[in-house]
Amino acid sequence: MTGLLVGSISIGIIFLFGCVGEIVMEKAGHLNLGIPGIMCMGTAGGCWGAALYINSLPDPSAASGILIIACAIFMSALFSCVAGLIYAFLTVSLRANQNVTGLALTTFGTGFAQFFMDSFVDRRNFATAGVLFKSLFKFSDKLGWFGEVFLSHGFLAYFAIILAILAAVFLRKTNKGLNLCAIGESPATADAAGVNVSLYKYLAIMAGSAIAGFGGLFYVMDYMSGKWDNTTIVQSLGWLAIALVIFTMWKPDLSILGSFIFGALYICAYKIIGISNTGMYLLKMLPYAITVIVLIITSSMGRKENQPPASLGLNYFREDR
Repeated sequence: MTGLLVGSISIGIIFLFGCVGEIVMEKAGHLNLGIPGIMCMGTAGGCWGAALYINSLPDPSAASGILIIACAIFMSALFSCVAGLIYAFLTVSLRANQNVTGLALTTFGTGFAQFFMDSFVDRRNFATAGVLFKSLFKFSDKLGWFGEVFLSHGFLAYFAIILAILAAVFLRKTNKGLNLCAIGESPATADAAGVNVSLYKYLAIMAGSAIAGFGGLFYVMDYMSGKWDNTTIVQSLGWLAIALVIFTMWKPDLSILGSFIFGALYICAYKIIGISNTGMYLLKMLPYAITVIVLIITSSMGRKENQPPASLGLNYFREDR
């Protein structure tokens, strides 16, 4: 049970980053199906930043954990923001179809990250980097199951939870957050009230992209302890993060619990001994099946607070106001 809880939280953090990032964008009225590609871009940027720092040292084992995490987070956010900027320019300024643009961004981001990781990122010291990412509370092994479940994770895990709480407070309690939610509901009304709709949309898309990109970085550096193979797994986890948005009814704070539930459903197939391949695939479908059930239930209830933003997926034409 302890192993299941630790694994659920670890894999759930990946979903949490992607989910919170997507919620921020959807609250601005943008359904970004490019989250898997953005997470791959964040992986490439973060890994490159970590590699640049650690490989510049005469002795990689003497690398500072704070500096390697800072370099990785900065470059991950930079690469993810560039991907978000591409999406924002096409959908906000050029008013391109959001679904098509998002799918194209997923294809581009996945391919770019694979090429970049294989061609430009020196992964010789990734194992050392992975240890530094996970060495936040070194005394956790002395606290038994409590330390293993709650204190054995790296900095990015607690950073994800903090971001989710801050996003919830921002969207519900601040004027700018309420303005952002108003844009997602009715951009024409927000525009008439003096809110700069395009600026809010750009900032929300870029901030959400940066948050989502950290999920890919966490997967490689923390969950996989610095091991890298290809972008396939990161992309698949990105699609689950999008499904989690519906499961948590567009609430960043609820996504903390939802991500751990998704994490448990995702890894339970690997914890059951003797399960067939067919059974494993069926268990992996559980997060999607539960999301569909939640969507049906919330739609039938009709409560406004459990519904997506009214203008989600619709481009705003100011001339039509």
